[in-house]
Amino acid sequence: MPEHFAAFSFVDRITEFEAGTRARGEFAVPREIASFPSCLVAEAVGQLAAWVAMEKVSFRGRPVAALANETRFHGEVRPGDMLAIGVEIASCDDEAVAYAGWARVGGSLVIELQDCLGPMLPVEDFDSPASLAERFELLRGPGAAPGRFHGVVGPRIVPGDSVSGESVSATLHVPASAPFFGDHFPRRPVFPATLLLDAQIAMAMQLAALGARPERMTHVKMRSFIAPGDVLQIEARRAPADARRILLSARADNGKTVATARLETTSGEGE
Repeated sequence: MPEHFAAFSFVDRITEFEAGTRARGEFAVPREIASFPSCLVAEAVGQLAAWVAMEKVSFRGRPVAALANETRFHGEVRPGDMLAIGVEIASCDDEAVAYAGWARVGGSLVIELQDCLGPMLPVEDFDSPASLAERFELLRGPGAAPGRFHGVVGPRIVPGDSVSGESVSATLHVPASAPFFGDHFPRRPVFPATLLLDAQIAMAMQLAALGARPERMTHVKMRSFIAPGDVLQIEARRAPADARRILLSARADNGKTVATARLETTSGEGE
């Protein structure tokens, strides 16, 4: 399918590789797309770690819903930028991969991921092991052709109730079909956690001080996979006694919590 390794793949080439230990890579952000938000930068780092993990276990397993306990946002990535990414693997086996990583543009740090953990699940449930092994060899060699990514159309979000300066809520409609499902993943489509976080950050910034920006995200927990066509109730709520901390949550229609996280923002104007 044309979307595979294109619609939601953010590693063009693996430039350095030490089996099971570390890797460096790059991704050319296409000039033609409208934006490349920080959550996709984090996705690129996670994907590089996934390649190291999959190679380590001979493509028997792959990390799914790997999330960072702490993500620090240092700068923006713009269309046309060359993204340099790196990961350091703390441990990796058939059960899980633990790692840290970063991304830079022009030598400047744009994101850091610390204390990441990805549960390893059977590759065959999500993708073809042979296709992934072949792709890995391409990335380790000449690399993939740049410009495959054409941007992501976000989910439909319907605003809900809000309390001025305190909380914002909305209904997020996961599309029943989208190009990125052909890449995430071909055999079992899963709505990317990074796209959920991107929507939640945008909503949370409605509560932040004027001129503030995301600074740090912690305690990210994904409690279940999100399938095509799911409907989620998402909320951003200011933490008590801390104007810079915003609590994020997502619930399924049945009320079950799907995801939670904490976002810390800068203080805004005059900081």
